[in-house]
Amino acid sequence: MNKGNILIIDDEENIRNMLSEILIDESYTAFTAGEWDEGKKVLLSSKVDIVLLDIWLPKVGGMDILEILNRDFIGVEVIMISGHGNIDLAVKAIKKGAFDFLEKPLSIERILTVVENGMRIKRLQEENQSLKASIGKEYEMIGNSQAINDIKNKISAAAVSNARVLITGENGSGKELVARAIHFQSSRSNKPFIEINCAAIPENLIESELFGHEKGSFTGAIAQKKGKFELANTGTIFLDEVADMSLATQAKVLRVLEEMKFQRIGGSELLSTDVRVIAATNKDIKKMIQDGTFREDLYYRLNVIPILNPSLKDRKEDIPLLVEYFLLKFSRDAGLEKKKIDNEAIKLIQENNWPGNIRQLRNFIERLNVLVPGEIITQEMVIEHLAAEGTTGQTAPVKSYSKILKAEDYDTEITLKDAKDKFEMQFIIRRLEENSFNISATAKTLDIERSNLHKKIKQYGIDVER
Repeated sequence: MNKGNILIIDDEENIRNMLSEILIDESYTAFTAGEWDEGKKVLLSSKVDIVLLDIWLPKVGGMDILEILNRDFIGVEVIMISGHGNIDLAVKAIKKGAFDFLEKPLSIERILTVVENGMRIKRLQEENQSLKASIGKEYEMIGNSQAINDIKNKISAAAVSNARVLITGENGSGKELVARAIHFQSSRSNKPFIEINCAAIPENLIESELFGHEKGSFTGAIAQKKGKFELANTGTIFLDEVADMSLATQAKVLRVLEEMKFQRIGGSELLSTDVRVIAATNKDIKKMIQDGTFREDLYYRLNVIPILNPSLKDRKEDIPLLVEYFLLKFSRDAGLEKKKIDNEAIKLIQENNWPGNIRQLRNFIERLNVLVPGEIITQEMVIEHLAAEGTTGQTAPVKSYSKILKAEDYDTEITLKDAKDKFEMQFIIRRLEENSFNISATAKTLDIERSNLHKKIKQYGIDVER
């Protein structure tokens, strides 16, 4: 098994040959070059993990090559080879980005140790890049609706600045997802993303959580603790459910936002922080301001870039994509084949009201993925689990079937689809009657598009000329 690809650039042939033999014996692939032009050809034609680079070379010196490698061949680790009297220069090279250095005369043990360490760092960097890419993908917004495309555009616009963002929207609509997407698209993506749920922390503890405390500052403070603003330094702090903070806490947060300085509880040192602040709430902050429960000045500090996250009912056309995404995710997480779902089942899910938004839909699909036997999720299976969810897909709970269907409809030979169709027809008729057969008003009551209602009226042969 190849342990890695090493390029040796040294003008001494005996050094090149010795290093090459040592590395090959240890299952590395070794390339050699006597000067930069030869080495560059190798770098352009082959994958190279580490370059063993002599400081003194003809034509182009090792220090100059190091700069080129750092600029044009990102990800390649550089180990400098120095002769007697060149240690200071090697140290300077490390400060400029070299991983380590080997001193002549070369020790086999030292060579292998440094190369192995270099390969370990190389693998860690690759893993981090892969993780970063996967995280970034995880926080992509799923959907092609106009509503979600508008959000994607706002995320991209917000990500290029350090301006504060206030995300509003219903519970479960994905406000945290938006916050993380902004962070991972920003220049702070490789810095901390620190989240705090302001509604989940008792009032007597939230100041400590936000700003930290010193040892002995209060009963139970047995050690110094850094707060979220300190931990998020150079990165992003996400204040979820920000409207649930007390007025006293709001005042302290406002001061931090104004000065970007704070003190730990019980501390005298004034600490500085460089954080990007993103806040979120499902509450009507403007009404809270009128009621005197939220500071107007804090609102304007937070609401530099406002983002209203759409509810799922405002982007129902995205539901099929979300269903497929969640099915794929859950199957991969479990190491299983992805379940298929038939079109009628997806249609039923799409027509359903999801008051818990994305979070509720996600949990529902996970339930189907776990509990539905076989490889295909059918309409009947969806109806069964919607019954457990307590919703038919539009406005009435499944338990109301018995109130609408007649007794003869429970004949043992009737299929589940026939029962559903009959229920749907009678339910539409009832809503039409309640709205004096006004199509627009009925469609609004059913929470479906007028065109969809017209299709169902035609499908069931419902007489609306009354």
